[in-house]
Amino acid sequence: MRYLLKCHACGKQYSMFFPRQLCDNCEGILDVAGTGDLKLPSLKKDFWSYEPALPDGEYRHYKLGGTTLLPARESGLFLKLENENPTKSFKDRGSVVEVAKALEYGYDEVVCASTGNMAYSLAYYAKLGGVRATVFVSRNANWLKIRDIHETHDAKIVKVDGDFTEAQRRAIAYSKRREAFLGGDYGYRKEGQKTLAYEILAELPGVRNILVPVGNATLFSATYKALTELKSMGLIAELPRLVAVQASRTNPVVLAYKKRQKVKYQRPLTDAGAIAVGFPTYGDDAVGAIHATQGGAVEVSDKEMEEERTAFYREYGLQIEMAGVASVAAFRKTAPKGDTVAVISGGNTLKP
Repeated sequence: MRYLLKCHACGKQYSMFFPRQLCDNCEGILDVAGTGDLKLPSLKKDFWSYEPALPDGEYRHYKLGGTTLLPARESGLFLKLENENPTKSFKDRGSVVEVAKALEYGYDEVVCASTGNMAYSLAYYAKLGGVRATVFVSRNANWLKIRDIHETHDAKIVKVDGDFTEAQRRAIAYSKRREAFLGGDYGYRKEGQKTLAYEILAELPGVRNILVPVGNATLFSATYKALTELKSMGLIAELPRLVAVQASRTNPVVLAYKKRQKVKYQRPLTDAGAIAVGFPTYGDDAVGAIHATQGGAVEVSDKEMEEERTAFYREYGLQIEMAGVASVAAFRKTAPKGDTVAVISGGNTLKP
């Protein structure tokens, strides 16, 4: 897909050869904007079948995506098992795009901020691509994951005495100082992650609701972008309802939606590390997507997620982290009408 990069904040445009993910005018996020009509002949449960919808580039066709859409025990509920990706989370869909772009632009180092899963995924694909990885991890990161990232994928770990927002600030500063490629929750990652929604619609074209755990809201924003693209191509007739799911003690998107206001920073207090983000990068976009699809925003407690995690293990024999089953906990609270997909966002947990 031929494309331009457009600043999310000030609107400044750049060519596809601009080697950064932040605007040099205002430091806003650069989103990918296609320059021609996007065409997909059909929908398939296969990541690389959607390469025409990805930003033009040289991609190594690693095995990822094509994850199972599992009919759940509950009638009308389907589980999108993103724990089947190589590093056991949906992050791989975006990391493979970001690392490809880093290589294309000639970088020998990638950097990102993370609470765990992002670092694991980016380090994994950086090692495959032969580039160094440096990750800034917040104080609420899962240290079992971080230790494994360092020992297995040779990533440099920088511990930050602060939350994800502070880790992100530090990662941005480092990328400028060391001329490293800034990865994370930005435009290229969103393009890779939108393939999750393509796959859902390929198998369940009549889906009415899609429940998505929300941390930085990149996957949520990517899902909405995918749905609008599919509708513009005539591959779906109407948009499914998008439902954002957050922890009750870290719920900036839920509050912004309910109060009809801009997303405001919260100090993360949840133990669900993968969604412990106090100021989501794409938070306001997520609120807009909820309204556009007549969707909703649901909060679930840490206790509800932990109970669901245990029940999920007993029912399916799969070890899923708390954030990964937040969508299922939300389904039980809201009982939405119509076929519903709960995105099981990740299973990067060493807890039995």
